[in-house]
Amino acid sequence: MMQTRLLRLGAALAACVPMSAWAQSADPHRWQLNMGKGVTPMAHNAYNTHMWGLWMCVVIGVIVFGAMFYALFAFRKSKGAVAAKFSHNTKAEIIWTVIPILILVVLTIPTIRNLIYVYDTGESALTVRITGYQWMWKYDYLAENIDVTSRLSKQSNDIRQSGKDARSFNDSTYLLDVDHPLVLPVNTKIRFVVTADDVIHSWWVPAFGLKQDAIPGIVNEAWVNIEQPGIYRGQCAELCGKDHGFMPIVVKAVTMEEYKAWVAEQKAAKAAATTPPATAPAAAD
Repeated sequence: MMQTRLLRLGAALAACVPMSAWAQSADPHRWQLNMGKGVTPMAHNAYNTHMWGLWMCVVIGVIVFGAMFYALFAFRKSKGAVAAKFSHNTKAEIIWTVIPILILVVLTIPTIRNLIYVYDTGESALTVRITGYQWMWKYDYLAENIDVTSRLSKQSNDIRQSGKDARSFNDSTYLLDVDHPLVLPVNTKIRFVVTADDVIHSWWVPAFGLKQDAIPGIVNEAWVNIEQPGIYRGQCAELCGKDHGFMPIVVKAVTMEEYKAWVAEQKAAKAAATTPPATAPAAAD
């Protein structure tokens, strides 16, 4: 009876989340216990370092708990074991001090290497300035002289202001979609310069292994090299006011050919918008 109730409870909780919302590229999956591998070298490094540390902790746990349970059973009172009378053991204290230090030193090596790698923005093929506003993002493609303002999509905004239960709309990207995504080419090192116009924001895309604070008056740097085309979603990760939860991030990763076509389209649209309309010649008297 209890098992049936638990299964029903689990099914009810699962129904609260649209199935298709978990099908986005590189997003978490139901019952996923481990962190994702991501789609950038930076994300892969974070995953590998995490796994290295995890298995080291598993080995330490097996040794420690194995020794503990062995001592509990092999030297129990019913077998006539008598507790030792000493209070200190210099050799043991040296061992359990030196070994953790060595473990920390070993873990420090890949950590420092990855930190240096994370902040190396050299040899970038493209630079995008990311500016956080209350409550939207602006992307300036510095070399292309084009910019994109990215706000919460109209559909998500209408749902949140409808006063109804958002689940009844069956929108798999509710609060995770925008009107204009950040379009980037794959297999290209892209440098980000991140800042803010008003308060502190934080640009975060989990699949990229990247979270960078956007601080007014300060320019932070980051970079990505996206390996696979797709749609990658994130959110502002710094509490920035009443609409903090309504400024999602959507990155559309495309091939270089598609990216160049998109840039040409944006430039043409910008030129058309800034060109004054032609005036008809004055009629002769």
